Amino acid sequence: MVRRPLAWVVAVVLFAEALGIAALNWFMAVAVDRQHMSLAGLDADRMSMSARIGAVVFGLYFALCALVALLVAVRNRPPAGFGRVLLISVAVVHALLGAVTWGPIGWNAFLYMVVVLALVVLLLMTYDRTDEAGAGVTTGTDGPGGPDGASGGDEGAVTGPGPEGDPAPALRKDDTPPAGPVTPPAPTTP
Repeated sequence: MVRRPLAWVVAVVLFAEALGIAALNWFMAVAVDRQHMSLAGLDADRMSMSARIGAVVFGLYFALCALVALLVAVRNRPPAGFGRVLLISVAVVHALLGAVTWGPIGWNAFLYMVVVLALVVLLLMTYDRTDEAGAGVTTGTDGPGGPDGASGGDEGAVTGPGPEGDPAPALRKDDTPPAGPVTPPAPTTP
């Protein structure tokens, strides 16, 4: 399966990115603090503090996204709920950063952002919900869900209409089917 190595790669890339973003913001905070820089009259201490807060917040955000990818790799299950939202948000962040980095930084940064975006989107797309739904289907049957071709949520269950149009109770593998052909009841007239 391609899914597990992809999830590991996404987790490693996002962890590395978390460390890189945190280190870059922290370095900017130290540089502003030591050189007493000011931008348009802003206080250097406030700029330094906001850069440190940004280092912590963005580092934790990317680390949390990497943790979700790591859990996907370990469990070999698709992300669900908040984890899925985090991975979608990190994909959107990389798309926006890719669009912004083309001009000021260059095509190398743009290419990196697009590659990470593609990895996250592939991770989200390769774990399809139908894979889990198809896992309960029994093998060695005539149709996709059983001998009559009907599919259901019960593994190995055969259902059919019972008397008065009510569904018949499901038969399990260990239950014996009724002897002879099953005939529907005759219609009644008023």
